[in-house]
Amino acid sequence: MSSLPSEPAEALSLVGGRPIVKRPYVLADGRELIYYDDADTTLPAFRAADERELDPRPPTAEMRQDALTGEWISIAAARNNRVFLPPANLDPLAPQAPDNPSEVPSLYDVAVFENRSPSFGPELATPGVASVAGDHSVGLGRVRASIGRCEVVCFSPEREGSFGTLPTSRARTVIEAWADRTKVLSAMPGIEQVFPFENRGEQVGVTLHHPHGQIYSYPFVSPRTERLIASIDAYGPTLFADILASEQQGERLIVQGEHWSAFVPFAGRWPIEVHILPHRQLPDLAATSSAERDELAVLYPRVLRAIDGLYPTPTPYIAGWHQAPVNSHRDEIRLMLQITSPRRAADRLKFLAGSESAMGAFIGDVPPERTAEALRTSYAEAEGRER
Repeated sequence: MSSLPSEPAEALSLVGGRPIVKRPYVLADGRELIYYDDADTTLPAFRAADERELDPRPPTAEMRQDALTGEWISIAAARNNRVFLPPANLDPLAPQAPDNPSEVPSLYDVAVFENRSPSFGPELATPGVASVAGDHSVGLGRVRASIGRCEVVCFSPEREGSFGTLPTSRARTVIEAWADRTKVLSAMPGIEQVFPFENRGEQVGVTLHHPHGQIYSYPFVSPRTERLIASIDAYGPTLFADILASEQQGERLIVQGEHWSAFVPFAGRWPIEVHILPHRQLPDLAATSSAERDELAVLYPRVLRAIDGLYPTPTPYIAGWHQAPVNSHRDEIRLMLQITSPRRAADRLKFLAGSESAMGAFIGDVPPERTAEALRTSYAEAEGRER
């Protein structure tokens, strides 16, 4: 395997007068690997080749339609073989070492690669094959290929931590990677929606402790977004602007910056739930400016540190970037980060009981206003420690 990159290095946004650099490579089985170097990196430009001998990639999974809801379910059996809580010396996201044939050949700042056992992909749309996007018909036994792309985003070569523990420079690089991947993935055939997210904590199903996230690129518009579109149709195109204005004036606001505001939503489902909205209409991360990314690299990790400050031990959470579909509603759906945690006390979690699991009817355990008050205090303490 050649150590040469698959494409020339590319300078992205300038941070402090120096660029974040993108370096594309290819893994031994043909999967894409992209390094993103911090603006203040100390790494050399050279990256080692992936010299492993790997089995062929699993075939693209199958989607089946649930005739009761019209939703498409990916049946991705290959995911059962993925690594589950390996010992530290066999961390598949750490840089390769003589005793650890991991997924990343060289030391890195941020690395993104195609998932070895994806829920969607590696096949993309084939010309002439009808898409499920916009197809609201329902039938029995309907199947399609689970086309798309799933990627892993390694936040750091360190084996422990999360997005909230990253220094500002590294958080900025991850945000740049999210924006770049959103742009690239959105242009791939058949991709209808791009979803970057992070899971932290075994309580929410994490199988690797290494600080990382994922990006799912769906061949359909997600069910959650379809419900959002219905709400916009019922309310009007100013829904997000009106929510932001209301929360900025209310008691659930945590912090308001120049470009972003963080708040606990009025009808939060989870004991801890925080939404972060940009102050202008942006369909996705690719549309953000350098200034917006700079502020987010400070504000977002601080919100996560405020969440961790509520209890003596780190809090499990799911953080997901809800972005507009690639081909519709881009002037109405606003980019939004939603952070949710099932933690309702230091030693208690909210489990989805009958009403939530069976009927989708949530019952909140903690008033959102009380959560917001606690998070404002914790945020101020985190901000004070960092000054």
